[in-house]
Amino acid sequence: MKKWILAVAISAALMGCANDTPRETVLPEGVTLIENVKVADSEIGIAYKKYQLANGLTVILHQDTSDPLVHVDVTYHVGSARELAGRSGFAHLFEHMMFQGSQNVADEQHFKVVTEAGGTLNGTTNSDRTNYFETVPSNQLEKMLWLESDRMGFFLPALTSEKFEVQRETVKNERAQRIDNRPYGRMSERFAQALYPAGHPYSWPVIGWPEDLDRATLDDVKHFFQRWYGPNNATLTIGGDFDELQTLAWVNQYFADIPAGPAVQAPSKIPVTLNESRYISMEDKVHLPLLYIGMPTVHAGHPDEAPLDLLANIIGGGKTSLLYKNLVKDGYAVQSSVSHPCQELACQFTLYALANPAMGGKLADLETKIDESIAEFEQRGVTDDDLQKVKVQFEADTIFGMQSVRGKVSTLAANQTFYDNPNMVASDLARYSKVTKADVMRVFNTYIKGKPRVVMSVVPEGQTQLVAKEDNFTPVPLAVAKDAVTGLTEVKQDNELKQVSSSFDRSKMPQAGKAPQLNVPELWTATLSNGIEVMATQSHETPTVELVIYLEGGHRSAPIDKAGLAQLTAQMMNESSSKRSAEELANALEMLGSTINFDSGKSQAYVQVSSLTKNLAATLEIVNERLFSPAFNAADFERVKQQQLQNLQHLMSDPNYLASNGFSALLYGKSTAMGSSNLGTIESLNAITLEDVKAFYQQQYTAGNAKMVLVSDLAKQQVLPMLETFSQWQGKASPIAPINKRLYAAPATIYLIDKPGAAQSVINIGRRSLSYDATGEYFKATLMNYPLGGAFNSRINLNLREDKGYTYGARSSFQGQKDSGEFLASASVRSDVTGAALTEFINEIRHYQQAGMSADELAFLRNSITQGQALDYETPRQKASFIRRIQRYQLDNQFTQQQTEIINSITLDELNSLAASQLDIDSMLFLVVGDKQTIEPQLKTLGYPIEIIEQP
Repeated sequence: MKKWILAVAISAALMGCANDTPRETVLPEGVTLIENVKVADSEIGIAYKKYQLANGLTVILHQDTSDPLVHVDVTYHVGSARELAGRSGFAHLFEHMMFQGSQNVADEQHFKVVTEAGGTLNGTTNSDRTNYFETVPSNQLEKMLWLESDRMGFFLPALTSEKFEVQRETVKNERAQRIDNRPYGRMSERFAQALYPAGHPYSWPVIGWPEDLDRATLDDVKHFFQRWYGPNNATLTIGGDFDELQTLAWVNQYFADIPAGPAVQAPSKIPVTLNESRYISMEDKVHLPLLYIGMPTVHAGHPDEAPLDLLANIIGGGKTSLLYKNLVKDGYAVQSSVSHPCQELACQFTLYALANPAMGGKLADLETKIDESIAEFEQRGVTDDDLQKVKVQFEADTIFGMQSVRGKVSTLAANQTFYDNPNMVASDLARYSKVTKADVMRVFNTYIKGKPRVVMSVVPEGQTQLVAKEDNFTPVPLAVAKDAVTGLTEVKQDNELKQVSSSFDRSKMPQAGKAPQLNVPELWTATLSNGIEVMATQSHETPTVELVIYLEGGHRSAPIDKAGLAQLTAQMMNESSSKRSAEELANALEMLGSTINFDSGKSQAYVQVSSLTKNLAATLEIVNERLFSPAFNAADFERVKQQQLQNLQHLMSDPNYLASNGFSALLYGKSTAMGSSNLGTIESLNAITLEDVKAFYQQQYTAGNAKMVLVSDLAKQQVLPMLETFSQWQGKASPIAPINKRLYAAPATIYLIDKPGAAQSVINIGRRSLSYDATGEYFKATLMNYPLGGAFNSRINLNLREDKGYTYGARSSFQGQKDSGEFLASASVRSDVTGAALTEFINEIRHYQQAGMSADELAFLRNSITQGQALDYETPRQKASFIRRIQRYQLDNQFTQQQTEIINSITLDELNSLAASQLDIDSMLFLVVGDKQTIEPQLKTLGYPIEIIEQP
């Protein structure tokens, strides 16, 4: 990969991105080179070549040999904005359908083939595009092109009504899990109805309205595919370590004979205006009232997009913003933010605040405070620092976004899809760099000041007195469009679809090439003068530094009657120092494009630092200031404590949190650190004083507890002297109490937490199990679990999701720590099938325990896990996680090679023996969080004792 040198001016980067025409190369027939963009070492950008096939498919190739992997992305210029009134959800439903097999790829095989190849895959849909992508070892590229081309050109012959019905249920489950069963989940779709005119393509949710999904037919799905999924409406982008000419030959072979679809025009921009402010409200199962305000602005790529982004940052972007000062700092809100999200057709300027119930929680008061903050901005204007820090942040975000080949491929694909120009990195940097104070004030006056807006109040059930203002808007019902699509000039009949032919035999899956050489990071170690161990690696991919300081202890070091103390102390470390206020420190970090975050988990606290290399020394000075000179101001303490209390009460309305916390309490006992939330309880948080925080700081933040992990483009001799700034750190290691081995709950019992009105039930099944090891019984148990619930095409997921349609996803895993571990199987399922889903879980686990895996499943896990190692160390954060594992568990640097040897040599008998010993269903607990009235009658038929657990 090219080197990055960031000292150059952005204007120089713009001039340097030349579209050079290479010496004539013999290309496959029908393949045309459109442009060749090179990027010099002194520039910020992504080098690529852009081609087009005769059928209209755009192909973008970006070579990156830093890791032995490739990322393949196919983006179709179709999202929910192409849908019609009453026909919502088609684009997203179709994303699901595209994983269900095609003419030459069997049912459920897409996930299996990619996973067995050691890769990862997914698809996403938004309002404006749908994309499908895989990251795989580089020797698997041809196979990915075969898969993607088969579903682009040969999908419909394999489409059946049975597949359609299962995926329709899966989408409904996804909606229930992500929207209906989540606090504030329905807010965005309600807000969009009010902000956009009736019939505007952004006025309905991407996932679709349930009634629209119900009225969809199999023919509608076929027509949607025929209209939008032609190669002329797609961009194929490939990034990574590949041979260019060979890749072009494969692309031409697999995609060239797919006929073009109907012509597709870029959608017209649809300006949005409001004649008057609209007020809407919604009651929800939440604790914190939320105010959400939005105003229509421009569209993505508009000249005013950049100054509006800067304006949003100034008014509500973090601790240096006006909203933070006036709402959060003063205690009126627990959280607030301003953003300017942009889509292809329209953007919106949005402000939100979560009210602090301790201050009354009235959203009208918050609206007043927001208006006062906007008026303060008008009086204050724009400062030089405002402009500089936002521009630095944009530059840093751009660079950090290119740490993975997927990040670069996604950037190229999006820019091609929406602007017909992949080469926009430098021009985007330039347009933000050129924003002036006058530009920001102009867009403020044009789009924000005094403009009508949508104001949405979300309040706890039964507390309508908290809404900002009485509702004055009701959505206009729309007539249902007769057809699901328009512009489909020729509808192919079923008999035509079954006769799709190709110029070669597509039924044979390509063989993988020679396995690539794995690039396991080369590590170096050092010990600072005060004994702190450092483990690190040098990575040349981007001029960035990831530093993580780990401190053993965390929640387990705090007394149980002060649960939440470790988290509260960590958050106080993010506040003021004795030298500067939290706002001054935040401003200094923003001017550097750096982040420093103190946090705490069950068994360790940590400090995560991300910095551009050129700003590392200045960033470390701020780390030192926060680490060694915390102010522990009383005002900061009261605010942070109140935020943690309110956050905890908010999470208690989330069924997933209730399930996770409740299951830990059953396994370890709610009066123990392992069995309680690191956020604490209402009682324990109320009991914590500022003196407790100061005392815990002295106990936790010592050199004896600390170790460091570093990933940087600097060599050891360059970066190690910078770390000596931590040599002043003193203090011994703190003891951690051992985990009690006692059992706290009866096995083979269903524990039920009532969540009245819940759209889904969260099921957790499991028991205490093996602690972590890298090459022993725990590691082998993770292998054993892989076919049961560790992969997408595992037995559990295929049964509950694909066969039964009970859930959006089901899984199982072994989760090991230093001195504890659990086996956990889980899913969120439809309330009406809770009992049936639990039965299927039990049957699958019991059958697997008794009969074990098959030889085919063993071969699958061997291929998948060993080849997947090529993806494990790509980004700096992945490298840091890998290094931390070696450091924390004192592993051999070559432990992955030992794991590979185990995977290749372990026998079916050994794995099945582990299943027999570790998966006894009668030794497991069953926890269900859901609507007791709906699900208890179902659970009673299963024959297990049922105990009701009261919410804390």
